[in-house]
Amino acid sequence: MPDAVVIGAGPNGLVAGNLLADAGWTVEVLEAQSEPGGAVRHDRGVDPAYISDVFSAFYPLAAASPVFSGLRLHEYGLRWSHAPRVLAHPLADGRCAVLGRTVEETAEGLDTFAPGDGASWCAQYEVWEKLRRPLLDALFTPFPPVRAGARLAASVRAAGGLRLARTMLLPVRRLGEEEFRGEGGRLLLAGNALHADLAPEAAGSGGFGWLMTMLGQMYGFPAPVGGSGALTSALVGRLESRGGTVRCGERVTGVTVRGGRAVAVRTAGGESVTARRAVLADVSAPALYGELVDARHLPSQLLDDLRRFQWDFATFKVDWALDGPVPWDAAAASTAGTVHLADGVDGLTRFAAQIAMGQVPDRPFVLFGQMTTTDPTRSPAGTESAWAYTHVPRRIRGDAGDGGLTGAWDRREEETMADRVEEQVERVAPGFRGRIKARRVLSPTTLENLDANLRGGAINSGTTALHQQLVLRPTPGAGRPETPVKGLYLASAGAHPGGGVHGAPGANAARAALRGHRRGVVARLQYALARPPEHSSP
Repeated sequence: MPDAVVIGAGPNGLVAGNLLADAGWTVEVLEAQSEPGGAVRHDRGVDPAYISDVFSAFYPLAAASPVFSGLRLHEYGLRWSHAPRVLAHPLADGRCAVLGRTVEETAEGLDTFAPGDGASWCAQYEVWEKLRRPLLDALFTPFPPVRAGARLAASVRAAGGLRLARTMLLPVRRLGEEEFRGEGGRLLLAGNALHADLAPEAAGSGGFGWLMTMLGQMYGFPAPVGGSGALTSALVGRLESRGGTVRCGERVTGVTVRGGRAVAVRTAGGESVTARRAVLADVSAPALYGELVDARHLPSQLLDDLRRFQWDFATFKVDWALDGPVPWDAAAASTAGTVHLADGVDGLTRFAAQIAMGQVPDRPFVLFGQMTTTDPTRSPAGTESAWAYTHVPRRIRGDAGDGGLTGAWDRREEETMADRVEEQVERVAPGFRGRIKARRVLSPTTLENLDANLRGGAINSGTTALHQQLVLRPTPGAGRPETPVKGLYLASAGAHPGGGVHGAPGANAARAALRGHRRGVVARLQYALARPPEHSSP
């Protein structure tokens, strides 16, 4: 009987298991898929000679995360690799905004869009340097982050106070307009904001785009050497070295609750796995509260709030094996690990508006990854292992293009949408399609089939919009990993601080479980000491 059962062997579940094992707990992780990793896995499914990341690929949040640095995963084989440049956003006129590996390189490039924008970039980076440590500490700790929050508040006051707070709440379109005269800096901020489901006009999109861009400037967008699964292998190896176990092919179908406490989980195979101390769930909030825990154990208000839960955009992904480098018109794009493709900020607004209206975008915003450029182990010399993803509506009402896409995502629709993505690449890289040796299409339905947490192709376990963040994530008042059921903790990106591979939800849940167990031990000891001694009758 393990002390803790962890549902799901994604990065958050594995982080939780590691921290509990560090505290001396016995841990058993149950994973529905045939291999661990959740959305952090790679394979050779496109071409045997090419390594392809099936889901996520670049990990700036992992590089910045104090959770991951504390695990010392390099001791378990994890190594990071970087492209010569972090990010590029090429335009049809041949110009290209570039996020370089140094502040000076980025600033120099932005000055070509408008003199003085380089200095503006440097000023933004100075603000980041003042806020970085307290901001990351507050971001990666349970909400409310009392001590980290106090340090952050002091740093915010030193860096501009209410004016800085206003800046972070701005829509990214407005933030770009206030800080940069040219298009380059605006594109870097706005493109990074749309890594999440935030339109350029959404409140708070400026802060998110600024955070992702500054993370890229300081830490780069690194990728694990040998494929994203190397990160998972390091987490699993570390856990197993501490006595933890990971069992794959074990889908959990329910959490057993007795006396208001989670005591076991049930699997699809009919097994009941008892947890001596805690159950931690690296699953989406709707799955935990709507499927795994019987409604009679949950407050009616929570169930009502869940009906208002908002998922993030659906995701559509294409993987390629290319027989040569991508023939970008803008040479700078050839050295970037990540490339953003959109017709300026207006193109991003058009894309987000079409999704909001339930239409499949006709000119989708494409995030393009050049993995061999980033990590030469990914494919033979002179070739490129590449991917791209874009977003589509969760509920499709129409197609803004002429492909008649309905969201059925059958073979015809998958191929039609993949062609549309490739057309976007061709616009700034003529001849790209001639380099394609093989491709794989992953529709929203396929993504969910490969990882149940990616419900409908949502990759962030819920919207990144302000109304579902902090103490409002996943529902109002539920900003901590504790649940209404004692001994049960939400350990997924559905909890604060949300999506991205940084391990914070898993770490927060593990620490909450340890804290809850200590409190229980103390309470039982106090009760025992308070009881009057029993006297035997003469």
